[in-house]
Amino acid sequence: MTLHGTDAHTGLPGLPPLVRRALDAARELSFPYSCRPEQGRLLQVLAGGVGGAGGAGGRIGETGTGVGVGLAWLASGARAGVRVFSVEREPERARAAAEVFRDRPDTTVVHGDWQDIAAYGPFELLVLDGGGQGKLPGDPAADVERLLVPGGTVVVDDFTPSDRWPPRFGGDVDRARLHWLEHPALRAVEVR
Repeated sequence: MTLHGTDAHTGLPGLPPLVRRALDAARELSFPYSCRPEQGRLLQVLAGGVGGAGGAGGRIGETGTGVGVGLAWLASGARAGVRVFSVEREPERARAAAEVFRDRPDTTVVHGDWQDIAAYGPFELLVLDGGGQGKLPGDPAADVERLLVPGGTVVVDDFTPSDRWPPRFGGDVDRARLHWLEHPALRAVEVR
């Protein structure tokens, strides 16, 4: 979730039509927290790598649909035959996002808790933006060994930049970030 992310797309040329449709829905609901365009382009590129040779099969998952802007970037980058799934906890946003993707049988928006994404995996690419990051009390970190195929990629969004080790947030060691950067099943890199 990015404050003013929806507005950051204003006036940008060359946006995929599906992204424009999701932005219109976000504006209609006065939802300002869409991903920023540079985040969206990264998601689009990562989605293009899902599906193996020839793009046959493959699954992408996302938690925290919002109104579907990040999901639209993912779906715009996905190859033919790749299925894209997203879970949103707020019913009005889930309905609006489902409407954005109404003519995309390869893209499914589900209203529910972030943990409901497990029913659609395992994934080659999993974007954790609305739960599963392990940053808040009562929100456990996603079990990537269960949710990802071997060699899969997880993107964990919304960490505040830190330029020291160990990373800190709010004056304390950032335990959630350490979880991901030191996870024994992952090769991790932080992209600012």
